[in-house]
Amino acid sequence: MMLDDVHRGIHKHKSRKRIGRGPGSGQGKTAGRGHKGQFSRSGASHRTGFAGGQMPLARRIAKRGFSNKRFAEVVAIVNLSLLEERFEAGDTVSPETLEERGLVKGRYDELKILARGKFTKKLSVKAHRFSKSAEDAIAAAGGTVERIRTSG
Repeated sequence: MMLDDVHRGIHKHKSRKRIGRGPGSGQGKTAGRGHKGQFSRSGASHRTGFAGGQMPLARRIAKRGFSNKRFAEVVAIVNLSLLEERFEAGDTVSPETLEERGLVKGRYDELKILARGKFTKKLSVKAHRFSKSAEDAIAAAGGTVERIRTSG
């Protein structure tokens, strides 16, 4: 292989294939659709998973169980290491301040504080849930923990 062959025949603006424009084009007559049948017709399509009349895979496989996943509460998680980085000693940490500083994004039902990382600052932390070790670490640093009641 020659190095200058690598880009030969590759064009940035490739012209579209003009189908059904005579035998000289190489895509004349049946225009690449073959002879007769469903897919030679215009508007031919079938739904996803259609297996040509054979029992589709989705119906052949046994289905078991039920999932409540879509009803589960969404819990936003923040580690103490992030609080250590983004807050000064004496600050109050709440869901509102965390959203302002970009630590939690999107929709969530509850906020949980976890204990990953070192924690030395005295902060007042308000959240729905705390891991036991996070609660202990905040108390050890001289901070306070306040649980927010969930509505509903």
